[in-house]
Amino acid sequence: MEFGPHLMLASLEGAVIAAILSLTAMGLSIVFGVMRVVNVAHGEFFMLGAVLAWYVTSALGGHPALGFVAALLIVPVLVAAIAATADRLILKRINYDADRTIVGTIGILYIIQQTTLMTFGPDARPVEAPFNTRLSLPWFEFGENGFAMFWPWGLSTTSYKLFVIAAAVVILLGLWMVITRTKIGLVMRATQQDSEMAQAFGVPVGTVYSLVFGLGAGLAALGAVLVVPIQQAHYLMGHDPLLLSFIVVIIGGLGSLPGTIVAAILIGMSDGIISVFFSPTIAKIIATLLVAMVLVFRPQGLLGKTAP
Repeated sequence: MEFGPHLMLASLEGAVIAAILSLTAMGLSIVFGVMRVVNVAHGEFFMLGAVLAWYVTSALGGHPALGFVAALLIVPVLVAAIAATADRLILKRINYDADRTIVGTIGILYIIQQTTLMTFGPDARPVEAPFNTRLSLPWFEFGENGFAMFWPWGLSTTSYKLFVIAAAVVILLGLWMVITRTKIGLVMRATQQDSEMAQAFGVPVGTVYSLVFGLGAGLAALGAVLVVPIQQAHYLMGHDPLLLSFIVVIIGGLGSLPGTIVAAILIGMSDGIISVFFSPTIAKIIATLLVAMVLVFRPQGLLGKTAP
């Protein structure tokens, strides 16, 4: 395959990574933006979403689409409820102190990881995609005979991967509408701006924090449900999503939702392209160097705001 079609194929793989990463990192960014909590357990909520998606699809049986739709509806809500409960039982009791919340979320991380291991075992669990048609992709080239279209051998993707990209776009647009156009979003933004003033005006800040923590975990679980037909569910799979989400949030700007999306696209596309042409290790090294450069030259991130 020539370089151009090969680059297109790598870009499609990068777009899938960016789609999942944008959902996962968005959850982490919302939690930090509203609560100022660094959620170290965020990757384990992603892992829990993947494992529960496998469990739901296996329990229902039948056509793969039935189990997938059920997992898509049930798992994010269930993971969000678990996260909201953890917020009430642990983070609220330590008064959301910056240092103690890091220790608290590390504890949540190990509780989720070890409970998953004891309950579901150490084996990787595959989930069948609801649809997975192989789609050949055309390539366009301008040569001596003018503009021509041809179908290179091996240039193809699957219908499910295209669905993942489209689903992530729809979910992020829906989230943006909720945050900017609804009363719930107004309450979240008011709490983010000044939690003490919001509480003085009757906003139940504690309830908002629990809902936001649950929302962040639910977004991670939603990304996991979408990716688990591509990547098998495993109790140790939370490390990479957590690391990449932190990289995205730092580059985009802590608490900046537009910055998170821009950084997720940047990191996801570069990770996909570099992994195809070189190796995944080099992609992670470059992402880490990019974080270091951002911290040195623009500490607030690409679209973050400088603290007054």
